[in-house]
Amino acid sequence: MPHAHDHAHSHAGGHAGHDHTAGANERSLRIALGLTAAFLLVEFVGGIVTRSLALISDAAHMLTDVAALAIALAAIRIGRRSADERRTFGYARFEILAAAVNAMLLFGAAVFIVLEAYRRLQQPPEIQPLGMLAIAVIGLLVNIAAMRVLAAGRHESLNVKGAYLEVWSDMLGSVGVILGAIVIRVTGWVWVDSAVAILIGLWVLPRTWTLLKSSINILLEGVPEGVDLGAVRAAFLGVPGVQSIHDLHVWALTSGQVSLTAHIVNDPRVDAEREILPRLRERLAHDFGITHITVQCELTPCHQAEDDAVQHFRSAEHVLRRERGHSHGHGHPHEH
Repeated sequence: MPHAHDHAHSHAGGHAGHDHTAGANERSLRIALGLTAAFLLVEFVGGIVTRSLALISDAAHMLTDVAALAIALAAIRIGRRSADERRTFGYARFEILAAAVNAMLLFGAAVFIVLEAYRRLQQPPEIQPLGMLAIAVIGLLVNIAAMRVLAAGRHESLNVKGAYLEVWSDMLGSVGVILGAIVIRVTGWVWVDSAVAILIGLWVLPRTWTLLKSSINILLEGVPEGVDLGAVRAAFLGVPGVQSIHDLHVWALTSGQVSLTAHIVNDPRVDAEREILPRLRERLAHDFGITHITVQCELTPCHQAEDDAVQHFRSAEHVLRRERGHSHGHGHPHEH
């Protein structure tokens, strides 16, 4: 029963590339965390002083940014730990847990701000637009700097993408606060502050949901986004010598680490080790970028083999019972 297990990404070059990427992401996260944490306190105090809910909402998003960046940074460091006897896959999936936590934090903050804004629309407080404007401008500059630092890693890591989205949403929040401050200064419409806070919350919610859904899909070992399971199955069946495929599973351990396992029934006249498996590895790597694969070749589908084994066991058990009954029936009669 030929068996192939290929994990090209585990070669030394693959480790070096992964470590380099993780190192670059860690540096980016450290810089963004420092910028964001330094401004958080200023914005929160400024929101209280100016009585601006839009500023406080932006500070709340900034707080989730700090938490997200800190968790993302911890996830990278923990993810570097080697596999051990208890965690044979290592700690790479901690990144996805961090992304899910970040999404839930941001989701909760957005809901709270929307509800608070609705309450304040009923009784708008007096707001100091100039102080609100000055703090929002500083916040915008901080967010832009943090976004530039995180931009490169967002395509490689779902964890960094989550942090980037948090900073991106906060940047838009700063823009909204700036516009709101200008409108309040010119018109005196203090309700604009709450309206801006609601718009920020409504803009953040669907994007947060997308991030949470992607994280949950990985945690549930769903088929990764961008992978067509039907196309993968067709690629298997397109290799000469492959008669059928079953028990096909495609999942991701973490961002960019897609794995595949499958059982195939192969033509006994074709050498699976030399002809089928090399072609499968090449096709999966070229067409889908999947290099961590485990393929089991069978001459009979395993479920059919199991059924045959069960049937054989039952037949043998039936024959044994008949022989026992026959020997008991021909035994010596009991003496009275």
